[in-house]
Amino acid sequence: MHTRRNQRDLTRTEKRRLVDAILRLKRSGRYDDFVVMHREFYVMDTEGQPRPAHMTPSFFPWHRRYLLEFEKALQAVDPKVSVPYWDWTRDNTPAASLWAEDFLGGNGRAGDREVTTGPFAYRAGNWKVGVGVTDENYLTRNFGRPEDPVALPTKEDVARALKDPVYDTEPWNSTSVKGFRNRVEGWGIHQVRGVANHNRVHQWVGGPMAGAASPEDPVFWLHHSFMDLLWDRWQKAHPRSAYLPGRAPAEPGPGRKTVFGLHDPMPPWNVTPAKLTGHGKLYRYA
Repeated sequence: MHTRRNQRDLTRTEKRRLVDAILRLKRSGRYDDFVVMHREFYVMDTEGQPRPAHMTPSFFPWHRRYLLEFEKALQAVDPKVSVPYWDWTRDNTPAASLWAEDFLGGNGRAGDREVTTGPFAYRAGNWKVGVGVTDENYLTRNFGRPEDPVALPTKEDVARALKDPVYDTEPWNSTSVKGFRNRVEGWGIHQVRGVANHNRVHQWVGGPMAGAASPEDPVFWLHHSFMDLLWDRWQKAHPRSAYLPGRAPAEPGPGRKTVFGLHDPMPPWNVTPAKLTGHGKLYRYA
């Protein structure tokens, strides 16, 4: 069993090992495979197709497995590496430790938003953004989106979302106005108090993080490690509350064949949400 820690608690050596493992995955082409997978399963609920990853109850279990697969790939390179988490309620400025030169690098420069600092800067020769993601090969960021400002969620936002005792509610998509899942994922309910939320963080970072190819920015993994931790905290706060829906919606409901019930296998791994509701035998959070 390994431990996922807050990124601010990593030593300089631990940061270097994580960065080196990510760069080795990139050089091998394996990293790009993860980006392609996320783009493939980034399905909008208006498309009428199975959507295991987003705008759906299976948002949390799908990303748990996705993160585990990435972590497994990292550990094949360096067994001592795990994916830390970014608590954006605490480290919520461009001066936070994760944006340091020796870790993820900082904001994009004015004008073209190119990231020019850190190991993932294109000019360092290690990081080329995949074809079709942007018009350029370099990683971009746009902290806070100054042209249309967005703020990172607060501790109070998270606390309100964690208080919701119901996992998810009909119609099980981006328009669900109650339930922990969409309060955290954050689609289409900006008027509802207690939206934590996942989407605002993607928008705050900007660049590829604002779209389907969000794993192009390595901060994606730290963000989703924190998402996974929030799900863990919600489960501990509401031990009698289960993943919903227990069964996929029946015909002629809008979620038929698009929403995954507790025991419905999710692509691409053919694993059910039920198999991913706990992680205690695999890793823990510090």
